[in-house]
Amino acid sequence: MVKIKKSYKFRIYPSERQKNVMEKNFGCVRFVYNYFLNERKKQYQEMGKSDNYYEQAKKLTELKRGKDKNWLNEIGASVLQQGLMRLDVAYSRFFKKKSGFPKFKKKKDKNTFTIPQHILVDNKKIYIPKFKEGINVVFHQKISGKILTATFSKTSTNKYFVSITTEQEIEQKPKTGKEVGIDLGIKDLIITSEGVKFQNNRYLSKYEKKLKKAQQYLSRKKKGSRQYENQRLKVARLHEKIANCRKDTLHKITSRLIRENDVVYLENLNVSGMLKNHKLAKCIVDCSWSELARQLEYKGDWYGCEVFKVNRFYPSSKTCSHCGCIQDKMPLNIRKWICPDCGTEHDRDINAAINILMEGKREKSSRAGDYTDGEIVRPSFLNENRQTSVKSETLNKKEK
Repeated sequence: MVKIKKSYKFRIYPSERQKNVMEKNFGCVRFVYNYFLNERKKQYQEMGKSDNYYEQAKKLTELKRGKDKNWLNEIGASVLQQGLMRLDVAYSRFFKKKSGFPKFKKKKDKNTFTIPQHILVDNKKIYIPKFKEGINVVFHQKISGKILTATFSKTSTNKYFVSITTEQEIEQKPKTGKEVGIDLGIKDLIITSEGVKFQNNRYLSKYEKKLKKAQQYLSRKKKGSRQYENQRLKVARLHEKIANCRKDTLHKITSRLIRENDVVYLENLNVSGMLKNHKLAKCIVDCSWSELARQLEYKGDWYGCEVFKVNRFYPSSKTCSHCGCIQDKMPLNIRKWICPDCGTEHDRDINAAINILMEGKREKSSRAGDYTDGEIVRPSFLNENRQTSVKSETLNKKEK
């Protein structure tokens, strides 16, 4: 049994009064986030450092006592504190180089607020402070575990959702004794070392014409008009459909890989660097490789499947999986090739997946994998090879 935190997301249908109260919560949380983000920026520019969460929480209390901002008292204090916590997390992620600098929140973007306590759920409704009559919820699955928080959100398509975070214990899946290497591609989304190929549905390309036409119509509308808002919703719904289709496909694939294997090997790709290639950037974004790796990692932690990332500098596509011969060049247009040394015919992607599996096993056994978390570094195995070649050359010269 493993103790984990799991979230359940459900569609909610608040009444008009409840929508107005939610809008107050969204607006207050957004104001607090932007107000203290601006304060942190000014402090850092002037003094080279800024307040932490606890110092800003004290200032928030003083801010609520003032006559200008007394409307912040209309919502719960814990809701505003959660907004400050999110700002603090965003700052810490920025300084750890896990994300960019925090941005100011906009009203038209996704709006959220979090309730950290006093949450009750029954078959049809969820009860929280300020909503004693309960909010209608469509429960499509059973909630298990202890409820920790409830995060309410409103999307750009004016849909309302609640994400309920729970703490629970789950049983890890039985061992299968199988290991698999996967190669991430564009023609096919995932290719396994067993020869299984998962199709890349290219959802962005599928809806690109509709999206282009909808955005052209939007550009001709006058901002602030009713027609502009109606057309904006059409564009937002198309983006939402693309994102939902992509996410659904990734969840199905990653769940299958975790369920069927004990270890999954994949390359530690530098996706942000690959996006600089403007000829392939749109296709790479459509594949959503980073999200795929993220889902594999957290599902692997939940169900006892190890996810191991192979050194990104390993030439998996150019190496013959039969004899180990490395080709000088391997352009993307070459999908099948024959090894000049052993004469083995290879499918480019399957051969790469087999090499990732073998290299992953080797790195795992020696624990020599260089996980750099997106940083570009000189590959250690190339340095070792060069050092050994230099040593052998110097020994040969001395013998001569």
